[in-house]
Amino acid sequence: MVKANAEPLMYRLKVTLKHSKPPIWRRLLVDGDASLGELHDLIQVAMGWDDDHLHFFLVGDVYYGQRDGFMALDDPEAVEEDSVRLRDVAAVEGGRFTYEYDFGDGWVHIILVEKILPRDPEQKLPVCLKGVRACPPEDIGGIWGYYDFLDALNDPQHPSHDRYMEWAKDFDPEAFDLEAVNARLSYVSQPPAPSSRRV
Repeated sequence: MVKANAEPLMYRLKVTLKHSKPPIWRRLLVDGDASLGELHDLIQVAMGWDDDHLHFFLVGDVYYGQRDGFMALDDPEAVEEDSVRLRDVAAVEGGRFTYEYDFGDGWVHIILVEKILPRDPEQKLPVCLKGVRACPPEDIGGIWGYYDFLDALNDPQHPSHDRYMEWAKDFDPEAFDLEAVNARLSYVSQPPAPSSRRV
């Protein structure tokens, strides 16, 4: 087992949507020096969310989030997520912490630190190694609303069947496109282009 104080590191994380049965999850390989703000961006892409809502991380009893929205939780001990690296809060293999997206729907993700590995300079990061099942649609009412939605899709007699069929179009709850996810991860992990604006 690699200690988190070694340099440099990469983390293998399993991100599982809580209460999803059968489970919906993604396995990511991430630079240990990624900030929690960057990890938020990676989870959004890997899971398939649209980043339209607030979020936070909960590690132990400490909340981490964005200064301009998250602090609505009014927790004086909350920490700005961009000021903290993954390696700062996840020091051991087997450790778990929580990521919640959309406080209304309450999409809670359990993040398991599966492995802490020496950084391989040949390994492109970040990368999604594997994933299972589609991300639920945004604003569907949380995990229980999602399963009500699936029940309606599968039952022609359900009062919402026709409406959901029209809205969902070709939604497939079993679908997961690893290649497409990694293409998007490659795009979001690119450093920003230099600004042409003179200062």
